[in-house]
Amino acid sequence: MKRQKAEKRGRQGEARAAAWLRLKGWHIIDTRVKTPVGEIDIVAKRGGLVAFVEVKWRSKAEDLDHAIDAYRLRRVAAAAEAVAHQYAREGEDISVDVILLAPRTFPRHITNAWQP
Repeated sequence: MKRQKAEKRGRQGEARAAAWLRLKGWHIIDTRVKTPVGEIDIVAKRGGLVAFVEVKWRSKAEDLDHAIDAYRLRRVAAAAEAVAHQYAREGEDISVDVILLAPRTFPRHITNAWQP
């Protein structure tokens, strides 16, 4: 039951992150993209930039500072690399971004969070 509740909160967080991105002028291309090396929560595009976005939801804002780590970012980056050719055309840039969410706070969008 706890896993189902976490899954539901995660989906709600992803929906909120997608809405936030739309408000900022992004077009949502895809969501919940599964690859053999990991999952991408949101694929979004604005101009010539395609962003592969990891979304983290926490029930307390103070927990957001520890919501993402190098291991998780590496997995998202590997997943992005596996499917980038399906979303980004020649000449377009790609980035791995993170959106951190908690109740009663504005989303925190960290652009280009992964730089190996």
